[in-house]
Amino acid sequence: MANEEKLVEYLKWTTAELHRTQQQLRDLEAAQHEPIAVVSTACRLPGKTRTPDDLWDLVSEGRDAVTGFPDDRTWELPEDPPYAQLGGFLDDAAGFDAGFFDIGATEAVATEPLQRLMLHLAWETVERGHIAPHTLRSTLTGVYVGATGHDYATRLETAPDELLPYLGGGTSGSLVSGRIAYALGLEGPAISVDTACSSSLVALHLACQALRRGECRLALAGGGTVMSTPHTFHAFAHQKSLAQDGRCKPFAAAADGMGLGEGVGLVLLERLGDARRNGHPVLAVIRGSAVNQDGAGYGLAAPNGPSQQAVIRAALADAGLTPGQVDAVEAHGTGTPIGDAIEVQALLATYGADRSPERPLWLGSVKSNTGHTQGAAGTAALIKMVQAFRHDTLPPTLHVDRPTPLATWKKGTVRLLTEAVDWPRRDEPRRVGISAFATSGTNAHLILEEPPLPDTSAEATADAAAPELPVAWPLSARTPEALQELAKALVTHLASADPAPSPADVAHSLAATRSPLEHRAVLTGTDTASLLAAARALAAGDDHPDLTRTPADATPQKIAWHFDGTPAADPGTVATDLGAAFALFATAFEEIRTLLDTHLAPLTAATLHFAVHTSLARVLLEAGVHAHTVGGTGVGHITAAYTAGVLTLDDACRLAAAHLTATADGGSPTSKTYEPVLKELTFRSATLALTGTAPADTPLSSPGYWHHHLAPADPAPSLDPDPETHTVLDLSAFSPSTPAARTVLTALARLHTSGGTVDWTPLTRRTPRQRTIDLPTYPFQATRHWLHDHTTHTAA
Repeated sequence: MANEEKLVEYLKWTTAELHRTQQQLRDLEAAQHEPIAVVSTACRLPGKTRTPDDLWDLVSEGRDAVTGFPDDRTWELPEDPPYAQLGGFLDDAAGFDAGFFDIGATEAVATEPLQRLMLHLAWETVERGHIAPHTLRSTLTGVYVGATGHDYATRLETAPDELLPYLGGGTSGSLVSGRIAYALGLEGPAISVDTACSSSLVALHLACQALRRGECRLALAGGGTVMSTPHTFHAFAHQKSLAQDGRCKPFAAAADGMGLGEGVGLVLLERLGDARRNGHPVLAVIRGSAVNQDGAGYGLAAPNGPSQQAVIRAALADAGLTPGQVDAVEAHGTGTPIGDAIEVQALLATYGADRSPERPLWLGSVKSNTGHTQGAAGTAALIKMVQAFRHDTLPPTLHVDRPTPLATWKKGTVRLLTEAVDWPRRDEPRRVGISAFATSGTNAHLILEEPPLPDTSAEATADAAAPELPVAWPLSARTPEALQELAKALVTHLASADPAPSPADVAHSLAATRSPLEHRAVLTGTDTASLLAAARALAAGDDHPDLTRTPADATPQKIAWHFDGTPAADPGTVATDLGAAFALFATAFEEIRTLLDTHLAPLTAATLHFAVHTSLARVLLEAGVHAHTVGGTGVGHITAAYTAGVLTLDDACRLAAAHLTATADGGSPTSKTYEPVLKELTFRSATLALTGTAPADTPLSSPGYWHHHLAPADPAPSLDPDPETHTVLDLSAFSPSTPAARTVLTALARLHTSGGTVDWTPLTRRTPRQRTIDLPTYPFQATRHWLHDHTTHTAA
């Protein structure tokens, strides 16, 4: 019987272990296919396309971004070039805000435009994701960039000596990702990819895999190409693969080759579950992706239909979807007749088979608008479709006279998007496949799904009947000019916002999603109209009563806090006002009141005054306003001792209760009054300088020290800081005529703009998940940096 019982126990244990192992396998399998959220996007594309919204305007309006060759790149062309001098170009490829990234002028000139533009985009992408860039420093954030076309220095026969230390890294593909990681202090993988035209989609695929494996928590992914010389036109012209009019005509009978373009694009990716927990935007979801290779075929650069079919089926399998669950494909579609025909046949064989005529696969290509942007092509396609989800529309593809006769369209249900098609939400999520194929033979396909409906249950909602409370809008930039431009952009953005965000949401978004830079301004007010008036004054370089900004001669100063023992305003009113404006204050105040009640302090005005001071100290410490020196009079000195780390909060409340109880009803100020309570307290070494007037050899734990500072008849201690080196925050300067919250915000605004730094985030959070909103991104102050200009000047 004993053996049977052992056998039963062993079987139970084995069964439990089997269940655990099976669950671990299920968890591992789920992690390998976890959806990836597209948190934000940013781009620079032809047609003066500088934002994702600009790209949507371009494609939805059916505009053609192809122009003549740029006249600002000093291109040297043959007398009779074998190609049309047309393409899709960036409007300011030479522009770069070198000072923002602490890059000197010589290094900036030696650094290729792709690296420089990617730095701009990286900062923008993070800000668009409602994340302050400085908070990513030392985090596992990855960078995956498809980088092609490094021709910036190819025209140099010799280089000036001053450029030699920088040219190697400045024209290296590896540094396109590495420089982003360095500039933002990121410690996840930094990978540069070059598979030619599929580079950015391959980079996106690798980023998704890294996120699922836990190699990084966030990932910047995308790619780009900037044509610094006309070499790419020469190369493709000799292959006879360029269109005569410089335009891509995807899948059209009139297709006669591709039109070349350039551009850069980045997206911020995060595991879907993490994005929702962190309150980040979710613009779309990557359900699956795959990469493969053509292998041996008709030629190195010839497309391979079976390989294209295989990569599509692999991406669908990775997503756990069937072809019929995908509505559209944003295709590679460059406009080369044979290449397009092979791509259509692959789509017919995968997505087009067994579809009803009422629900065809819709087919389009952004290259018809921008030209083939090479390293940016896959990212441009993804950003276009993210915008299509948002606008419930599949935009048209240009330059299609009729479907190419080289493909057998009747073998499946695939339709060209020759005009815009409504794309409303339905019961099943909308999805699109995105393809990128390359002369390298590396193919990539990605399945993009519309974002889930947002969960707004935990968001703060505005109460129309609630009183307007003062808020602070912190703005900052690297230069005074950028600060003014940022203010102007904020005014424009908020004036056109529908629905208009609340002042509190703007305050929290500015605090939580933007990094504090050197030149600062803080706008304080209670309503949007008054705050915008202050913003307009900042934009114009004017003064305004609600505007505090960095003075021209600002120098970093030490911070001194002073707590006065005699209230200038009713402490109950002050507490109510501060508690309504700052959730953190309300929490701290309730905790301190509870501790005082525990220690039997009478609920007098003096008790409230101590509670207000100490709660405010907690708020400021949470906001990162760390004083160098603290001091105070009366019970304010107890708060100062707590702030300096000498007393715990409980001990500070215990001492305050003893003092207030002893002095209630006019009771007599002797030193023996404090002996019993001081024996119960633990005094610690001060972390800040605690300023007082007791003799220097008087220990803080002695009754004489506290009698000296708490007895009303004794002289008040003086901080006496040097005004040249200290900024004094008088945390008792509340006036009955000014709301206490406004007084605190104004004082902090002065501190924030005169050498100190305030973390406004805890001050602006009124609910556990305060809403963040979209705001204008940083206005880079780009100036021209072009290698040919420099070398020509040096030679002269």
